[in-house]
Amino acid sequence: MDERLVAAYDYELPASLIAQAPAARRDDARLMVLRGWSEEDRCFADLPDLLNPGDLLVLNETRVIAARLHARRESGGKIEILLLHPAGSARYDPQERLWSALLRPAKRVRVGEHVRVVGDEDEVLGEAVVTAMHGAGIGEVRLQIHDDFEVFLARAGRLALPPYIHNDSDEAQERYQTIFARVPGSVAAPTAALHFTSELFTRLAERGIATAKLTLDVGLGTFRPMQGEHLDEHEMHAEHYTIEAETVRQILDTRAAGRRVIAVGTTVVRALEGNARERGALCSGEFTTSLFITPGYEFHVVDAMITNFHLPRSTLLVLVSAFAGRDRILRAYEEAMGRGYRFYSFGDAMLILSRSDRARGVA
Repeated sequence: MDERLVAAYDYELPASLIAQAPAARRDDARLMVLRGWSEEDRCFADLPDLLNPGDLLVLNETRVIAARLHARRESGGKIEILLLHPAGSARYDPQERLWSALLRPAKRVRVGEHVRVVGDEDEVLGEAVVTAMHGAGIGEVRLQIHDDFEVFLARAGRLALPPYIHNDSDEAQERYQTIFARVPGSVAAPTAALHFTSELFTRLAERGIATAKLTLDVGLGTFRPMQGEHLDEHEMHAEHYTIEAETVRQILDTRAAGRRVIAVGTTVVRALEGNARERGALCSGEFTTSLFITPGYEFHVVDAMITNFHLPRSTLLVLVSAFAGRDRILRAYEEAMGRGYRFYSFGDAMLILSRSDRARGVA
């Protein structure tokens, strides 16, 4: 099948393989290791043994905000508001009160409508005024709150777990955050990094494997289904990211030494590759990227990656296919299903240690 078609990234997944809860211990998740055309079954806790001294792991230290709000209309009807980012900007700003938001059920929402944001036992914690609707459930709301924004979110909000996870327990909420999450701004977690523990970082350091961090605010656009029949018809939403000068130095030093830069998650891939591609060279600072990595893309920074198993027809599946080859990835997914791997955000992981020839820029 033509790899420029959206349908080329479809597959059927039994519902029983969609993880509804994480592994009992974060690094107990299974890890499929891809070297060339071979698949090896390992545990995520084995990661230090699978990497080489001098390798550099790059992680996204974004923190998921409690962006899912519940509100009531004057009629008593329920509305869910998922805050995405400040209107007109991809950059998180707790001082902003006008937000782009996903509203559900969208067909009931009217521009100009006032709704009451409620917490436990329907306690009214603020109001939201719908100022615009743009289609596909996306609109804009102006928050009317008295608390500090993050205090308000702590009282009124919940993390927006993906809709395929039917488990909103406090434990699930806690586990949908990396142990090193620091900079608020994302509405979804960088899920490949959910598997790391403090003990695992200690073992990685003891083996001489370094870590570096950046921040990319993960937005809803990364996970929305692709539109149209061809990849070229899909438009990526811009996401804000920050790369510090020390991270750039670590990456350049690693590459100069002939060692590998290993991205932990597709969000890191987008930040690093978007930076190098759109800025001309890797550089520090705050930027946005709308880079859509598709087959044929020549990778400039990332040598290997850790990632979870992604939804069919998703831009994330296209990205990993661009990195390792579509046929290679789809075969690995078939193997993973046959071996009982758990899929999606709370599921198992994959370590891809080799890029395809096309991803290397080889004809």
